[in-house]
This record gives sequence, C-alpha cells and structure tokens, in this order.
Amino acid sequence: MKKTYNKIASLLLASIFILISCETDLDINNDPDLLSPDQVPMNSELPAAITGIGASAGSYLAIVGGFWSQYWTQSAVANQYKLIDDYTLPASSGIVNGTWSSMYDALTDVRNIKRIAKLNENWNYYLIATSLEVYASQILVDFYGEIPYSEANNTAILNPIFESGPVVYDLMVVDLKEALGKDLSASPIDDAPGNTDFIFGGDMNKWKQFANTLLLKVLLRQSEANSAYAQTQITSLINSGAMFLNSDAAITQFVDEASKSNPLFETDRRQLNVGTNLRASATLGSFLTVNNDPRQPLFYDGENYQLQGDFDEGSSTSSIVELSATDPVYFISLAESKFLQAEADVRYMGGNKAKDLYEEGVMAAFNQWELDGSSLVSGVYAYPAGSLEQNIEAIITQKWVSCFPGNGFEAFFEQNRTGYPKVSSVPQDDPSYNAGDFSYSVEGKTGGLFPKRLVFPQDERQRNSNAPAASSLTDNVWYDIN
Repeated sequence: MKKTYNKIASLLLASIFILISCETDLDINNDPDLLSPDQVPMNSELPAAITGIGASAGSYLAIVGGFWSQYWTQSAVANQYKLIDDYTLPASSGIVNGTWSSMYDALTDVRNIKRIAKLNENWNYYLIATSLEVYASQILVDFYGEIPYSEANNTAILNPIFESGPVVYDLMVVDLKEALGKDLSASPIDDAPGNTDFIFGGDMNKWKQFANTLLLKVLLRQSEANSAYAQTQITSLINSGAMFLNSDAAITQFVDEASKSNPLFETDRRQLNVGTNLRASATLGSFLTVNNDPRQPLFYDGENYQLQGDFDEGSSTSSIVELSATDPVYFISLAESKFLQAEADVRYMGGNKAKDLYEEGVMAAFNQWELDGSSLVSGVYAYPAGSLEQNIEAIITQKWVSCFPGNGFEAFFEQNRTGYPKVSSVPQDDPSYNAGDFSYSVEGKTGGLFPKRLVFPQDERQRNSNAPAASSLTDNVWYDIN
C-alpha cells in the first residue's frame, strides 16, 4: 500500500507519531505502508487518515482559502502566491495537483479503515471513517464541483467516474445516516479507538456529535440550490434530537519545532523561510478595525492594510499576517457548530433559538483566542433579530471572521453560497467603501469575475479518462446560485 503523501502530510504524520509514542501501544517501528491493506491495524492507519486530511486542508487549501476569503493578500515585495491573488491559478499548479493527490491519499487510508471496520462490525471505527470520508469529500467537491466518490480509492478501478456535486452530496447524506444508525455499543471492546484518534481520543459521543454537525453542514450547503430538500432534512434531523458539537473538533498536538508545527505555519513560514508573504487584506482588516475588534492585533502585526490583490503597487510596510506554529487545525470548531445551528434555526425552525446560538458562536470564536467577546456581542456584533436575510448575514459574517486563519476555504464556500460578506460596488480606496465587503483583486485577470472553484488538476485529467474537460476558476459550482 505505497503512499505518495506530500511533504507536509508526511512530516505532520511523523511528528505526531513522535508526540504520542510514549502514551500509546502504537508500534511506530512497523511502517503501515509496508503491509497489505488487510494487515494494517486500524489504530495504526487512523493517524495517517486524520493527519493526511488535516495537512491537505490545513496547508495549501488554507492558503488559497485565506486569499479568496480575503484574510490576506500577496506581499508587494514577493511573488509566491500571485497566481492565487490574481485569479489565474492553473491546472498545472502544484497547489491544485498536490492537494488533490494528498487528499485522495488520505482517503485511501480512510476507506480501508471503513472497509475493515465493516467486515469486523466495529461500528466505532466505521463511524469515524465515514465521518472523515465525508469531511474530506465535502471539501473536494466544494472546491472542484465534481469528484470521484463511489469508485474512488478502489485499486480495481483505474479510471473512477466523476460524479456531480448533487450526486456526491446525496451519497454523503446516505453514508452519514447509515453510519449514525449503527449500534456503537456492539463494537469489539478490545479494539476501541484511543490515543491514535488525534481529534477526540476515542470519545465516541463526540464523534456522533461531529457526524451530526457534519450532516447539518452538508444539508445547509444545499439551502440555495435545493431549499425544500434542505428544509425537510434539517427539520427531521433537529426534531430527532440529534446532538451537535459542543467542543472543537481539532488536531491540537502541535509544537514549535521543525516538522511538528501547524501545517499552514510549516508551509508558509518554515519551509519557504519567508515570514512576509502574506499581508493583511483591507477586507478583513478594515472590518476588525472599524468594529474595534480585539482580535485585530492577533491576526495582523499592525493596521497598515493592503488593498486586496494590490501586489504591484502595495507597500513593503503593509502589515503581516500573524501565524502560530501551535495553532490547531480545526475540522469543525465549536464556533462553526453554533453558527450552523443558528442558521438552521432561523431558516427552518422558527428562529426562537437563533439568537442564543449566534451569541454562543461569537463567544466561542473569541474564546479560540482567549478573549471575551461579550461587549461586542451585546454591541456592534449584536444579533439583529431583523429580516431573514439580515439574520443570515450576521451569522455568516461572524462565521467568516471565525474561520481565520486556517479555515478560510469554508468562509469562501459560504460566501459563494450566501453572498455574504457582500461584494463591494466601489474599490477599497474609495471613501464610500464599506469595511468588510469583498473587493475584486486589484490585479485580477478575470474581467471582474471572482474565483468560484479550483480547476480540475492536470495530473488527474492526464491519467483518468473519465476526468471532465478543462474548467475555469470562475465557473460556478452547483451550490452557488448567486
């Protein structure tokens, strides 16, 4: 079962093995890659699955997400990410190809765990694997629009079919419901997930909450494209008494050492050996400053914001994005869980709980930075209790801020779905610019059209005869009807 993990995933996996080696019976001297798929113990393969997904989403996709959710912009004195910031990232890019291959490498482990767990009726591992499978696939299909799902990671199928976003979403819903319906208490007690579960340490109640929260996200992502279906499914889910995440789902075992740190920090700061590539975008920066948000100095080293995409004329003194080697990689944060519940409540459940859930989400987002947001949640960030759209705008705007720095891709997906934050009708240097509105890149090369997706990877199109034809970054994905 030979792997082709990208460097970040390999380093992250190795480092966390070291961190837990004294606390678990995992034998790190037995390389799982040298065993046949049937021989790999699930507790050995689970770390590879979790860290592979975390590294793929938390490194290059986090960088792309941060640009396209306008947390940061390319430095005027560097060129590392210009093709992301001017919306011309090509199919041949290492970012496009590397993240696709590394995520599917991780899914190889995930799906092998799921297969073995089903054979052994180990429903604990089955639920974990299914949840990870859906989490990774949701990111892929939301970025690319179509992906292999049903036939993916099957060694007998060299050219897996690509399935459309709606088809993949239907399959993910079926898979999550099926896994959630298993009797976890019937799992073998001598083969239970433990410390090699880097997210919850084998706590299956939290995995059930994670799966329910992920199911809620998958259903809400369809709110614009298939509203009636989303309403029926979400109402049923909530009325069933499903429990959602009441804590972060995250990898938190990072330390400030080479190859042991947060993958975004490791990729952008340590491996590139450049600490100034990412500059503070005027979009998020102005929003934080206007609202006297105490997270501002934790996000940026100053208030000299650069216009989004102004890497030819921007100043070399533009404020730098603050990243930490020990930042967690959030799969779903507590804040995101609360914002998902708040939106579901205000859209489909009458809205009686939306205000409380929204406020809990804002407070959780501040707590991530060890700050108290109570004065803002009762002030400038107060829940509007207005029209449906006003309420949704408030929820999505606060979710946007809460995803900084590593989950900008989720904020990007949500902006495509809902249209929030709004898109500015004037440039950012216009006096009438509204702080926090998205602005077309100053150096954008797509005629005023914002990026909506990643293009299909060149490597995949060359080796898979079923891969779709070339795509454009500005092509809408299925859930985006704006």
